[in-house]
Amino acid sequence: MKLLVFAHTPPPHHGQSYMVELMLAGFGGDRRKAGRHSRNNPAGEGLAATTTAAGGPVGIECYHVDARLSQKLEDIGDLRLGKFVLLLGYCLQAIWCRFRYGADNFYYIPAPGKRSALYRDWVVMLICRPFFKRVILHWHAAGLAKWLEVVVAMRSRSLTYRLMKQVDLSIVLSKYNRADAEKLFSRQIRIVSNGIPDPCPRFAEEILPRRRARSAARRKLLSGAKLDEADLRHTGGDPQEVKVLYLAHCTREKGVFDTLTAVALASQRLRSQQAPVSLRLLVTGGFVKAEDKAEFDRQIAESGMADMVEYLGFVSGEQKLRLLREADLFCFPTYYENENQPVNLIESLAFGLPILTTRWRSLPELFPENYPGLVKVRSPEQLADRLLALMTIEIGAEFRDIFLRDFTLERHLAGLAKAFTQLESEPLTAAAAMGPVPK
Repeated sequence: MKLLVFAHTPPPHHGQSYMVELMLAGFGGDRRKAGRHSRNNPAGEGLAATTTAAGGPVGIECYHVDARLSQKLEDIGDLRLGKFVLLLGYCLQAIWCRFRYGADNFYYIPAPGKRSALYRDWVVMLICRPFFKRVILHWHAAGLAKWLEVVVAMRSRSLTYRLMKQVDLSIVLSKYNRADAEKLFSRQIRIVSNGIPDPCPRFAEEILPRRRARSAARRKLLSGAKLDEADLRHTGGDPQEVKVLYLAHCTREKGVFDTLTAVALASQRLRSQQAPVSLRLLVTGGFVKAEDKAEFDRQIAESGMADMVEYLGFVSGEQKLRLLREADLFCFPTYYENENQPVNLIESLAFGLPILTTRWRSLPELFPENYPGLVKVRSPEQLADRLLALMTIEIGAEFRDIFLRDFTLERHLAGLAKAFTQLESEPLTAAAAMGPVPK
């Protein structure tokens, strides 16, 4: 199968661009640049067994058009003439690849509920769709269906249907965002969860004992007992300090300010109870808006949290893995309008971290039924309550099992490969061969 991948890879770095990078690497890299996969494989050595020298798993060959319109997070969503010119160039490049390499399957990531992104989709579908036998949409963001109904005008909605209706295959990440694909009457819909390379293959030997020892030590401290040498053996030496990690873009909608407020409230309660434990908040990620960074600094100064909050900026590589290994709790109270299945939560599951997040869109699908770490959006008081409750919870092994069962890179690639190859094995219908279907 020859797949034209019309999607960008980092930079800018976010969950969607990272997953495209992993998919390309897992399927053998960009066939237009032979050898790049072997020199630079972001998925790690563990992918070697899943790829072949000729086309990757089950013969899938990817031809990549890196349709990057923004270099920085701050540029995403801006409407500029230069971006339109770039987009036209990418469309022409895709059509050239169609005839030069015979890549007749068009893979595309559709817009979230944003006007500038929707206009981009119109242009791409209008120019590219008629040249390809099959169109595959991979729905990384959620919420387009509802947004089309309640925000945009009828004319824009009708044009979206005309250009994007009845694609051959829609891949969604969760049950929740099936609605987006159903809204546009996709001919086939397949659920394929995100998946990442295992970031901690020695979890059982190196991470789980530390998690269990630290939570047991905190329970003992909170019961009024003192710790002995045996209690401290596997804790890292400071179980009385609960390390709360926020790892995401630092925006209000992603929950950075709710996290800050919740940690302040929880700390006040611990001090008022003269509890023998304390909180430390580690914030990572870039601020998209300068005014948000100023507000963040102001809140820390006014609340007297300077000694318990550390801002580390954007982190990656070994620094990021170390933070996930050493954290005691992951806090991500997002209500970002296009949130779907964020990679940071999958990483936290892999590390067996207790997670505090929201009942927002598809997020509850990641967790066991009645998991106590789910809260309402915009509820710092409830966040503080659950944060204190999760300080002593032991869920590392259970979360690790969820990761291994549902969110490994191997499972993700196998699901994509099956959906792609099954699609190509089916005969084209007359309607599919005609391209866009009018409303």
